[in-house]
Amino acid sequence: MVKVDKFIQKSTEKIKEQIDGKAIIALSGGVDSSVCTVLAHNAIGDNLVPIYIETGLMRKGETERIKETFADMNLRVVNMKNRFLNALEGVEDPEEKRRAVGETFIRVFEEIAKEEQAEYLIQGTIYPDRIESDGGIKSHHNVGGLPDVVDFKDIVEPISDLYKDEVREVAKALDLPEELSERMPFPGPGLAVRIIDEVTEEKLEVVREANAIVEEELVEKYHPWQTFAALLGKGTGVKGDVRVHGWIIAVRAVSSRDGMTAEAMQLPWDVLNRIESRINSEIKSVSRVVYDLTPKPPATIEFE
Repeated sequence: MVKVDKFIQKSTEKIKEQIDGKAIIALSGGVDSSVCTVLAHNAIGDNLVPIYIETGLMRKGETERIKETFADMNLRVVNMKNRFLNALEGVEDPEEKRRAVGETFIRVFEEIAKEEQAEYLIQGTIYPDRIESDGGIKSHHNVGGLPDVVDFKDIVEPISDLYKDEVREVAKALDLPEELSERMPFPGPGLAVRIIDEVTEEKLEVVREANAIVEEELVEKYHPWQTFAALLGKGTGVKGDVRVHGWIIAVRAVSSRDGMTAEAMQLPWDVLNRIESRINSEIKSVSRVVYDLTPKPPATIEFE
C-alpha cells in the first residue's frame, strides 16, 4: 500500500516539475480524475483548467453533479454529445468503440487546449488501466484507445502507478467528500461499453435509466465495488397482454479489492426481484432483466 502523505508530496512536486505553463485536465467526476484535479490544482493553481466533456455517454445527473462539486475551480463544461454519437455511429466492435471514444476525446481536448493556450493534458490513468491495455485485455480510452499522434507537449498522469484502493486512500487524505472517494468506478467510454453492438440515443436512454435504478437499489445498502446495468439486445416478452420485442437488461454487482479480479455478489432474491420489477415497469421498452453471476476472470467487470 502506498504511503499516502509521501505520495501526495512527491506527486505535487513532480507535477510542478513537469508542467511549466498552463494545463487542462480531463475531469469525469470519478475518484481518479477528481484526485488528479486536486493534486494538479494544489501544484499549479489557476494554471489548471478542469474540462468536463458532456459526451452523452454519462450517468444520469452526472453533469449537474460535476458543476456543483468543482464550482470553485476554473471548470469548463463542453457539450460534445453529437460529436461522440457521430463517432460511434455504426460501430459494433468493443475495441473499435474504445478507440473511437479515445480519439474523439483527445481531439476535443486538443481543440480546447488551443483555446486555453495550454500545452499539457493531465489524465487520471491508474495502474490497472495500463496492465489491461498493455496485456491486450481491453484498450482503455486513455491508454490503448489514444491515437498515435497527439498535439500536446506532454501528457501527465500523476496516479498511473496506483491501484484503485490506493487512489481512494489518497482521496481521503486530500479531504475529498466520501461521495467521491468511495465512488464506484465508471468506464472512460461511459455507457457506450454497457451497450452491446451499436450505440444509439434510444439505447443510451434505456441503459441510463436502468443504471440509475440499479445504483439506487444497491449502492448505499450493499456497497458493491461496482454495480450497473448493461443492454444486451432484444428479446420477446408480454406487457399488458401484448407480445413485445423489448430490450434485455443485465444487472451486474461485484465485490473486488482492486478490479483485477472480482466476484459476483450474492444479493437477496427479494432485492433482485425489486430491481427487475422497477426496470420493467419504469422503462416500457424493456422486456426482461437478468443477473450476471460470472466472476472476473473469465469475464471482465464491464460487458465490453
